[in-house]
Amino acid sequence: MRKKRMPRLMTINELSEYLGLQKQTIYNWLHQKKISGLKVGKVWRFDRKYIDEWLKNTIK
Repeated sequence: MRKKRMPRLMTINELSEYLGLQKQTIYNWLHQKKISGLKVGKVWRFDRKYIDEWLKNTIK
């Protein structure tokens, strides 16, 4: 039986660096619901698989 791996979640700093954007831009997109993430306590986390899929669909 294979176990499912938990997705690697990125922090806002990691996502900012990955996308080459300011953190404030990401916060704005979250507020505008252009991008989604998971809020864990007071901090946001982002699934890289979802981000890559979102990028692929946005760039079309």
